[in-house]
Amino acid sequence: GRVPGLTPLRVGRMAATPFAFLRGSAGLMAHDLVGTPVTGVGAQICGDAHAGNFGLYGDSRGQLVIDLNDFDETVVGPWEWDVKRLATSLVLAGREAGADEETCRRGACDAVGSYRRTMRLLAKLPALDAWNAIADEQLVSHADARDLVGTLERVSEKARNNTSARFAARSTEAVPEADGSPGADGRRGGPRRFVDAPPVLRRVPDAEAAAVAASLEEYLGTLSEDRLPLLARYAIHDVAFRVVGTGSVGTRSYVVLLLDHRGEPLVLQVKEARGSALVPYLPAAGFEVPEVTHEGRRVVLGQKRMQVVSDSLLGWTTVAGRPYQVRQFRNRKGSVDPAALPAGQIDDYGRMTGALLARAHAHSVDPRLIAGYCGKNEELDVAVAAFAVAYADRTEADHAELVAAVRSGRIAAESGV
Repeated sequence: GRVPGLTPLRVGRMAATPFAFLRGSAGLMAHDLVGTPVTGVGAQICGDAHAGNFGLYGDSRGQLVIDLNDFDETVVGPWEWDVKRLATSLVLAGREAGADEETCRRGACDAVGSYRRTMRLLAKLPALDAWNAIADEQLVSHADARDLVGTLERVSEKARNNTSARFAARSTEAVPEADGSPGADGRRGGPRRFVDAPPVLRRVPDAEAAAVAASLEEYLGTLSEDRLPLLARYAIHDVAFRVVGTGSVGTRSYVVLLLDHRGEPLVLQVKEARGSALVPYLPAAGFEVPEVTHEGRRVVLGQKRMQVVSDSLLGWTTVAGRPYQVRQFRNRKGSVDPAALPAGQIDDYGRMTGALLARAHAHSVDPRLIAGYCGKNEELDVAVAAFAVAYADRTEADHAELVAAVRSGRIAAESGV
């Protein structure tokens, strides 16, 4: 189960806005999607493809890539569920941003239309070309998202500085000497440690830290062999517990500080991988429940199937019998907050994310199959947009119930963290 002490923090984040509630309730939406029409065509789906789960990250060369970036719920399932979650999230994000109802509906409609058109494009290409189609530099023009250029440039600039080194500079300190005097700067070879900043970042008991550190041996066995000489140049210096996300709050998540011979840091995130929240609802949608040997492996393989390029240090491990995924922390990550976009950019953002979602799905299913079901006209776009508006209304009602429960004291919540 989740860490009980962090439940109020998770509730507080979900209670902030209806869009935040949606972000934290992938399982609830999957429950509600049971019984809605599906084609029966399965793809590797994100399972939580809301508009905030697309963003920038660094590839092995340090170049920025834009793609889906959260795969905790990934499974083989109905592609329609990802499309409907994306469309609904755009309506809620638009409402939070203050856009009028037609703008919100148009954002959802354009996302589905972009998904449909991109899938048709991929269906017409040779398999190898389709696999690598729509490079990031072509994405804005392909999705007709030119109004987003300035926003993406600003996000990219921030992402380039969002690194392990910057996080370590802000969140670690030199270990004091035995007599209490200041320790040597880690950049000159001295040891460093994380600084307590509860509830988001806190140090852990030595035994817990040792268990996490020891688990990295198993993690190394899940990496490509060409990565091993790189990690051999680092030594583990400290482990801390760090809260992340909205839906992920309450799961166990650690950061591990490694330093090279110059004292330059690399921070790895070791994040608990729980079973996908969608699994209980797959049989009712006509899909088999997959046999999973390790939930961290499920997340990592799902991510690699959907992304054009993934973190080169992506792997998995086990700590105290629990499965975890491992990845670089702050790997030049950046994202657009869809709830903060000007009204005139919501449709652009919808078209861009719709194209990215189609590209991701087409890695695991023949795009001709989905393209055939999507059709050539806007019938699907309009239908899913109508669903998105209706489900956004449902989400707002659910959110209001949660807020009322918090205010009455029936559910504990910690906000503003």
